[in-house]
Amino acid sequence: VAWRGERKLSLSLLETGRRDATSRGEGRTLSVLEYSNAVLLNGLGRYDDALVAARRVCDCNEPGIRAFASVELIEAAAYSGKPELAVEELDQLSARAAASGTDWAVGVQLRSRALLCSDQDEADGLFRGAIERLEQTAIRTQLARAHLVYGERLRRASRRRDARAHLTAAHDMLTSMGAGAFAARAARELRTIGQRARARTPDTIDELTPRELQIAQLVAAGVANKEVASELFLSPRTIDAHLRSIFRKLDITSRRQLRELPQLGPRGARHS
Repeated sequence: VAWRGERKLSLSLLETGRRDATSRGEGRTLSVLEYSNAVLLNGLGRYDDALVAARRVCDCNEPGIRAFASVELIEAAAYSGKPELAVEELDQLSARAAASGTDWAVGVQLRSRALLCSDQDEADGLFRGAIERLEQTAIRTQLARAHLVYGERLRRASRRRDARAHLTAAHDMLTSMGAGAFAARAARELRTIGQRARARTPDTIDELTPRELQIAQLVAAGVANKEVASELFLSPRTIDAHLRSIFRKLDITSRRQLRELPQLGPRGARHS
């Protein structure tokens, strides 16, 4: 609910959860709830409030939650004009990333450093490095948000063409995931540069026929058209026709965009 940006329902669930967790003495649950609240508030662009929520989580230092909350705190601090409040948290995140070395840890650490970086050239390298690392992970939400914050930075630097590419990628991915509030952030930025965000709903995947879905899953998994045709006992021309229909229904134009859909991506694709 928080990721979808449903403010009223999210706040209602948050209050109920707080009461229940407090009555049972479940501090870890309170940390998870505050992390969810930080996600909600960052998505809605309420960065000052998101900073408060994320700091509550980081102050408790719950294992397994702190790193996620660090990402929210650093974004909120950068966007609320209080980057100095994120320096210590970036140090913590950097230490954890160095210790684990995973693509996710290094990716979000690079993105967080980029958000606090004042030099545009250095920030470019950090953002690109973050996207490259996060493209290797299954946590597509963080990849989409890397495109979002980079696109926002590029738009503020008046680099409209570069901003459009990243904001469009962010909007497409976030919309397909159902992360409505973050997708709305991307849409607002696109409108600022005179670009209309494509309207795509999370359930457009359901418009595919069973055969189209089967083909889409194989192609998203990296199977070449000729191999798909052989596996399904169809002609390559038939596969091409199905792909054109799939692209039209999903409002995409390439195999790369097909792979980025969370329902079909490299780790989500299924073979029949």
